[in-house]
Amino acid sequence: MEITPGNIMLIVAILLFFSVLVGKAGSKYGMPALLAFLGIGMVAGVDGFGLQFDSAVQAEFIGMISLCIILFSGGLDTDFKKIRPVLAPGLVLATLGVLVTTVLTGVFIHEMMRVLLPEFAFGWAESLLLAAIMSSTDSASVFSILNSSGVGLKQRLKPTLELESGSNDPMAYLLVILLISVIESGEALTGKLFFDSALTLVMQLGVGVAAGFAIGYATVKIVNAINSSNEFLYPVMVIACCFFAFTLTGLCGGNSYLAVYVAGLVVGNSKLALKRTIATFFGGFTWLVQIIMFLTLGLLVNPHELLVIIVPGVLLGVLMILIARPVAVFLCMAPFRQFSFKAKAYVSWVGLRGAVPIIFATYALMSPQVVHARFMFNIVFFITILSLLIQGTTVNTMAKWLGLDEVVDKKIFNVELPEEIDAVMHEQTITASDLADEMFLSEMTIPEQTLVIFIKRGDKYIVPKGNTRIYIGDKLLLISDKEKLAKA
Repeated sequence: MEITPGNIMLIVAILLFFSVLVGKAGSKYGMPALLAFLGIGMVAGVDGFGLQFDSAVQAEFIGMISLCIILFSGGLDTDFKKIRPVLAPGLVLATLGVLVTTVLTGVFIHEMMRVLLPEFAFGWAESLLLAAIMSSTDSASVFSILNSSGVGLKQRLKPTLELESGSNDPMAYLLVILLISVIESGEALTGKLFFDSALTLVMQLGVGVAAGFAIGYATVKIVNAINSSNEFLYPVMVIACCFFAFTLTGLCGGNSYLAVYVAGLVVGNSKLALKRTIATFFGGFTWLVQIIMFLTLGLLVNPHELLVIIVPGVLLGVLMILIARPVAVFLCMAPFRQFSFKAKAYVSWVGLRGAVPIIFATYALMSPQVVHARFMFNIVFFITILSLLIQGTTVNTMAKWLGLDEVVDKKIFNVELPEEIDAVMHEQTITASDLADEMFLSEMTIPEQTLVIFIKRGDKYIVPKGNTRIYIGDKLLLISDKEKLAKA
């Protein structure tokens, strides 16, 4: 079945509908939703219901737009106060960690292919290219699984993992582009080439960070100055600024993916008009583009082609999970004593692969000089599935087994105040120590400049008065003056 303008809306509707249903069902059994989306795409493809989609160019374009939104949204939801203490280890993992993983994996690929599949034996450039494609952890997978798991992590592990996954794509991208250019030009891997590449890396990272900060601050100024009565225009303006960050950074010679993440970080940590509306919009929009991206990549693969790479794929996947990733993590995090051995082991385990490696593999597909590019794509796709199946389904289990999980207080009242209001909302559950017999709300001791605005009792929400009786187990929503609360 070919995708045509006449049936594309029906096809998209069916795919999205079943993706949501399967994703919801899979989450009950600990299966990452993104893996379900990939599976739906594969079932709908040529080896399933017959949808024909084989354009690496279109897949790369869809992936680029999707990653732009996902990275910006990831930065938007990241509290800079939480990542500041882990800035150094996160950035070391995102740069040196990617390089170490690439070298170790590349050596293994070079030797393994000569033994297992001589007809696909790669030279050093091809081996390192395949390793570089798979070297970065995937921000979409990490953000999705960590944010939906509902489990807290000790030792600031969650911001560390989110920072690494959000900022390690530039290093992997540069390695992939460099190695493809080496293959296309026929150059040897010389010291001069590595030196020139290091300079390019520094320039791309520097320009990317600078452009991200500049466009992020400009976005805040523009959005706060709009002063429109239509609140739905604000998210549209933020999307425009997000795309500006991506495209203008590329034109200036910087890394666009890093720029959009930094821009999102700046916007998310600044005072912004209608911030809640913007965050809510990006939350839903991010899930939409993630579904579309994974469906597209699932359609692009031909499942019958994966049969020939099961053995090398499993061996390579095991090496990356159990050797290459742990070696890179322990090497990079050795100077940072605030992380225990168990914490480093957990970071080693949550090296999830996802959409980013598959999108990078489409770059090889688009280069006619890359020998066996389709084989590379299939290897990357297989290892992504393996990573999501093994690592993605055990994120919570591994945290509990290592004793790194912690209880996260879930908000009962989903209420937030605009940032321009100098007050704070907080919750309190009434216990026996808070309550005397026959106590009314007016008899409770609460801080000055604090009001109780809602009471949740069972499934009921009560607007309180002074003569409202309070019971053990009641959940109170309070609003307080920030300064008064800080002094209390």
